[in-house]
Amino acid sequence: MSFPESNESSQENTNKELAAQKEQILKQILTSEARMRLNNIKMVKSELSDLVEQYLIGMATQGKISGQLTDDQLKQILLSIQQPKRDFKINRI
Repeated sequence: MSFPESNESSQENTNKELAAQKEQILKQILTSEARMRLNNIKMVKSELSDLVEQYLIGMATQGKISGQLTDDQLKQILLSIQQPKRDFKINRI
């Protein structure tokens, strides 16, 4: 007697396949230094790394990225994506 595959395990397999495809695309469009930077960011700010990955994959699928992006180019993308931080100055009277 065999049981049909549950939705949870099929969804898990689909998620693994998507993650593998995403990693493959990122390997093609990023140099090793840029990939290391993105992985370091993922450990600290996973939301930011997800945004950058989606942006890069979108650019690659549209054919707007030629060759591999260097670490310096990735830094520029990160700076443009990050929200500017607000500085507060408190004057004491």
